[in-house]
Amino acid sequence: MIPLLLLLSASANPTAPTPAQQAWTILKAGVADKGAVRRGKAVHALGLIRDHQAQAMAESALNDPDKEVRSEAATSLGRMGAATARAKLRACLNDKEVLVVLACTNSLYTLKDPIAYEVYYALLTQQRKSSEGLLQSQLDTLRDRKQLEQLAFETGIGFVPYGGMAWQAIKTVTHDDASPVRALAAERLASDPDPKSATALTDYLTDKKTRVREAVIEAIAKRGDKTLLKALVGLLDEETDSVRYEAAGAVISLSNTPARSHGAGKREQKSDTWLLLKRVQFPRKN
Repeated sequence: MIPLLLLLSASANPTAPTPAQQAWTILKAGVADKGAVRRGKAVHALGLIRDHQAQAMAESALNDPDKEVRSEAATSLGRMGAATARAKLRACLNDKEVLVVLACTNSLYTLKDPIAYEVYYALLTQQRKSSEGLLQSQLDTLRDRKQLEQLAFETGIGFVPYGGMAWQAIKTVTHDDASPVRALAAERLASDPDPKSATALTDYLTDKKTRVREAVIEAIAKRGDKTLLKALVGLLDEETDSVRYEAAGAVISLSNTPARSHGAGKREQKSDTWLLLKRVQFPRKN
């Protein structure tokens, strides 16, 4: 009965705040809280709202003294689809904390800003993609192995940009392993139309880290570029099961991709592909 009485009382009082007004009061208090944890949680919730006030609050939080709050602000701007915030997100690529840089990059990727590919390329290759891309200071931040390793260890599957990573990969993360971050970069390069990214992906098919090789293979498959098929064939002899199977799947995927020019020889091409795939079950012994 108490909730009903409260409801009747509120309806009888025209000056009582609406649920939306109460909610805004709660969020504003959270964003202004002295504790960084609460500020971060409140800023994260802003990502559910698509209006000018929420965007303005999230943009303001990009300057918060706490890196976690800044990363949540960047993430929220991407979640709310704030296309007009691209310039401010780009400016955050100068942040000294890799956590914030990756959060900004992830939102820029969501907002279809091509600068995101510059960051992912640099994360994978440790090089700038073009002279018009990242500043040297930004590249130096992304080269900070200690930050990348700590980021991979601390965030794991809980960090929004890594939501799509396989749980098996997360379980293998250690404090001295930055491979999840580099794997994320490889996965995102799948949709970059720049041929330089295709070249970078094929170059890292032999990376020392299994997770990175798996991510590169997946990215190549998603690109749907049949010219990259030949680069995958060598991995059908890979000793690591997960890499060998992933390569097999990618080979089939690219083989099934429609050819750019029609003509004879499709049957022979398919036959040759399946002959190669028979080697997956019985890899050549070194």
